[in-house]
Amino acid sequence: MPALSAALNVSDFLREHIRTVPDWPSAGVQFRDITPLLQDPQVFRVLIDAFVHRYMAPQLRPDVVAGLDARGFIIGAVVAHELNVGFVPIRKKGKLPFTTVEETYELEYGSATVELHTDAVTQGQRVLLIDDLIATGGTMIAGVKLLERLGAHVMECAVIVDLPELGGSSKLKALGKPLLTLVDFEGH
Repeated sequence: MPALSAALNVSDFLREHIRTVPDWPSAGVQFRDITPLLQDPQVFRVLIDAFVHRYMAPQLRPDVVAGLDARGFIIGAVVAHELNVGFVPIRKKGKLPFTTVEETYELEYGSATVELHTDAVTQGQRVLLIDDLIATGGTMIAGVKLLERLGAHVMECAVIVDLPELGGSSKLKALGKPLLTLVDFEGH
């Protein structure tokens, strides 16, 4: 594994370690697979540090990190640990054992629902919402709505990959939510 050189920025370094799988899960889709980012400890450290260094700044420091099911759990839990704050999972419907609130959102072919425990956040708590990727924005926007319904303030959303042509990042910004993306990929 080559070291991250000064000439190579973090975005380019991470992009080199994201695998593109053509025609998955259906024909014409270019799936952006982040698992290679997780497999190499040096690359994983660069990824986590990119988030942690940003959110260590006092004005951007969250009270809690929320992660979206499932890859947002991987990144979000590690970032929360590094920042010494709590972690809140936002799960697919039917996976949380306690009292929940839920939000349904539209997919290309149907709908999906995510849930959050009713005691997961408190009034006014500053939340960083993390996922691996933003495409159409449905999951991220549903997460924002759940957190804010419980009185938290989603101060920023963060993802590894943005697929801007699918419009999710624009929708999120239209809601007034800042979005940090580490790597953008054109196309689907």
